[in-house]
Amino acid sequence: MSQQGYVATPPYSQAQAGMGGCSTGFGNPPPQSHYGVYGSLPQAYSALPTGMLKPPASSPSGMPQPPVSSHYGANIHQNGAHAHGFTPPPVASAPSMSPYGQPPQSAYNSMAQAPPPTQQLTNQMSSMNIAGYGQRPMQAPQSPSSSAPLPFQTSPPPAMGHPPLSPPGQQPPSLGSPPPLASVGSLPAPPMGMSGPSGPGTSLGGGGLQQPLGSQGYPQQPGSPIAGPYGGQMAGPQMMGPPTGAFPGGFHGGPAQMAGPPQKKLDPDSIPGTTQVIEDDQAKRGGQVYVTNIRGQVPPLVTTDFTVQDQGNASPRFMRCTTYSFPCTADLAKQCKVPLAAIIKPFATVPKNETPLYVVNHGEAGPIRCNRCKAYMCPYMQFIDGGRRYQCGFCSCVNEVPVQYFQHLDHMGRRMDLYERPELSLGSYEFVATLDYCKNNKPPNPPAYVFMIDVSYNNIKSGLVKLICEELKILLDRLPKEEGAESSAIKVGFVTYNKILHFYNVKSALAQPQMMMVSDVAEMFLPLLDGFLVNFQESRAVINNLLDQIPDMFADTNESETVFAPVIQAGVEALKAAECSGKLFLFHSSMPTAEAPGKLKNRDDRKLVGTEKEKTLFQPQRGVYEQLAKDCVVQGCCVDLFLFPNQYVDIATMGDVPSRTGGSIYKYSNFQVDVDGQHFLNDLRRDVEQFIGFDAIMRVRTGTGFRATDFFGAVYMNNTTDVEMAAVDCDKAVTVEFKHDDTLSEEAGAVMQCALLYTTISGQRRLRIHNLSLNCCSQLSELYKSCETDALINFFAKSACQAMLNQPLKAVREILVNQTAHMLACYRKNCASPSVASQLILPDAMKVFPVYMNSLLKAPALVGSAELSTDDRAFQRLMVMAMGVEETQVLLYPRLIPLQMSLPVLDNAHSRKLHSIISSISQQRAKSMKLLIVKQKDRAEIFFRQHLVEDKGLHGGASYMDFLCYVHREIRQLLT
Repeated sequence: MSQQGYVATPPYSQAQAGMGGCSTGFGNPPPQSHYGVYGSLPQAYSALPTGMLKPPASSPSGMPQPPVSSHYGANIHQNGAHAHGFTPPPVASAPSMSPYGQPPQSAYNSMAQAPPPTQQLTNQMSSMNIAGYGQRPMQAPQSPSSSAPLPFQTSPPPAMGHPPLSPPGQQPPSLGSPPPLASVGSLPAPPMGMSGPSGPGTSLGGGGLQQPLGSQGYPQQPGSPIAGPYGGQMAGPQMMGPPTGAFPGGFHGGPAQMAGPPQKKLDPDSIPGTTQVIEDDQAKRGGQVYVTNIRGQVPPLVTTDFTVQDQGNASPRFMRCTTYSFPCTADLAKQCKVPLAAIIKPFATVPKNETPLYVVNHGEAGPIRCNRCKAYMCPYMQFIDGGRRYQCGFCSCVNEVPVQYFQHLDHMGRRMDLYERPELSLGSYEFVATLDYCKNNKPPNPPAYVFMIDVSYNNIKSGLVKLICEELKILLDRLPKEEGAESSAIKVGFVTYNKILHFYNVKSALAQPQMMMVSDVAEMFLPLLDGFLVNFQESRAVINNLLDQIPDMFADTNESETVFAPVIQAGVEALKAAECSGKLFLFHSSMPTAEAPGKLKNRDDRKLVGTEKEKTLFQPQRGVYEQLAKDCVVQGCCVDLFLFPNQYVDIATMGDVPSRTGGSIYKYSNFQVDVDGQHFLNDLRRDVEQFIGFDAIMRVRTGTGFRATDFFGAVYMNNTTDVEMAAVDCDKAVTVEFKHDDTLSEEAGAVMQCALLYTTISGQRRLRIHNLSLNCCSQLSELYKSCETDALINFFAKSACQAMLNQPLKAVREILVNQTAHMLACYRKNCASPSVASQLILPDAMKVFPVYMNSLLKAPALVGSAELSTDDRAFQRLMVMAMGVEETQVLLYPRLIPLQMSLPVLDNAHSRKLHSIISSISQQRAKSMKLLIVKQKDRAEIFFRQHLVEDKGLHGGASYMDFLCYVHREIRQLLT
């Protein structure tokens, strides 16, 4: 395999070592889990077993076919996963850290000033629950080995139908030489005779792209650890030359300058380009079939279209990891500081050209689970004793096989029905849950949708109420339904409100809808039971009559005050009375200032920006809203909030209930029907029609040696292990961080299982299972080779958005930069070929990581500027917390397509093609996109310029080049 780093194409086409990293981030350590062994490699299904439901008729028939000799053959396109080209460097050791949770001690004054010593950085990182730079003192460098490094190799997977060479679920470690890398920068050469690790890389120096030194004189024994500081003794740091602009004041020079030749600036032509990396991956892996039967293989980039064939591991659409090769020990994880995390999108959309999830029904006995760790039956379980028992792949407990599930083993120790059972040969599938998994041991009722419309003066005057009512008459025919069902089982109800609430009886037997008012909003109750939640098909005439009347009923209103919390409470009471879960659609425009529980006051104090109290702007007001979120989750009541504000409305508080119930928040400032109407309707249609599950609870189990500790997302955590969501849709993702609690085995690897219990739209209780197996490594080079930049930046974005509630934004930004420098410094010290200090070395799998990190630092939520709206910043923070990898990638690196023209719909090929492109892009987004034509020197140009993320930020933040210079200086200080 090529080892030329940034110059060569990244090694995306081969199986790569798995996940690795370190437990870092902004959070508290919680839960415990288990993990274990990878089972036999799966093949195609020969027949569907009894009790297994077929996928919907629109899907490809039958189970997946066995993989052919080439894993990437079929010319099928699908939006999917991301692989990168840059790997971060391990970091040198540092003094012990202060306890987690303590405030930073003499932290950076700002990015513009010289950084503090390592101890201060460690203390600051500790305050955000990020592991220290290292625990052990630096060691003396080892003498170089005489042998040249071997190319990276991975044992090919055994042919389908043949047993693996190692025990089931185990994979021999690869011979691993250092991964490809890229380097940027220009610093003095190291002293003669220094020893250090060897490895390929990309260097960006004053003379352009420089190839790293070869193995002559600096070889590394393959597989041997590197000890000692990189390059031996180095002189002090040297100024990189002042960048043009950055975080407040820009990046300026550091302390004592290094001795040596004059400093050269980074060569802009040799800086890794994100667009080129994306295009290279599309050319290499686009349109191919990604088969999931190889443990720890890195998937294609999320910007690449590919087709997934499930052969034992979950599709990257459902689960992506920050690295696919976990470090074997906690010390190794702390050294490299690469976070170990998985981004799980349990309901991710499966393209039509891929097989949908199979549903397995074990009848009254229910799904088979391990007696000890409760992991569900999956391909990592190993059957023994003639098939009468099985060993859990997560906790190694030996369990008896139930009589009804018994099957003989073949001559290779595999069950005869292996390829007839999805749970034994696929990475993702569903179980039909028994009554034991239902509330009160009763089957759940189908869910309900309640539409709650703010009919105050602003919404009537703008035409919004009329627009909503007209759209609902069409949209209610498109409520989601089970495959093959004639109509949706979802019931619907309607509420209008301002200072008081109006409930409507739309029972099918009525000639006209009936209104019932509740003016006592302090003690909210449901004034009617029968006739509030109805089947739309049965009550169509009454409902359409109501939707015609609502705009006229409130046409002359002068009421501008509204309530908010009582409206949500009313929805909860309605679902409770109907004994069902459901979703509330709230259409709201102003801050709730009427006298009622949850009344809000304006707390938009821009003077707090940049101070220690800035974090209070993003903290929700507790009390009523905290209890409301808990009530919603208990009842399985999801809240989707459509906001139409003309001024500050305290989104930090109003958005808290939606974000903690698995709901969505939409914002349309200064709404005008003719300008913003279509944008809003597109969002509403997608929200109503999308696939969704209700009353959900998720548990992530792992094999022994590591466990899930922190969870980031639009979720509610009542304890440290169970992720609760009143609802979960196809766009919501939960980011899970893992930490070691023991040593991992390279042979056994690391396995994890996500189990999601939920209620379908028809009222059936199901368990959705996703399994993933990763490699484990004792060499940092293998870890960096398997990193996934898009998943990494998702983790950092969410952990930063979580931390900004409790830490000063300046400290959050500094920790992100320190983390970046630590990862890259560790890589250079332990994995990179020796090279002059003037080069900034970037791992091949992370070569565009700095541009994403710089974009994150300039994101509105993290930029401390009084020019930005507090509501806009709070809105983005809440959006990021629910995002999957695909969404954070496009948020931090927007795709720009030059047109320079207007967009009328014309009857010609060019116009049709252009509108097809816009439509295609819009369909890939979780929320619809508003089309805005911007001309040069136009007022709207400033909104366009903020998407040019490689330039200097409009509200503060460095350019890509300046950020690289700053990170380079940080790395050099860490290495000295």
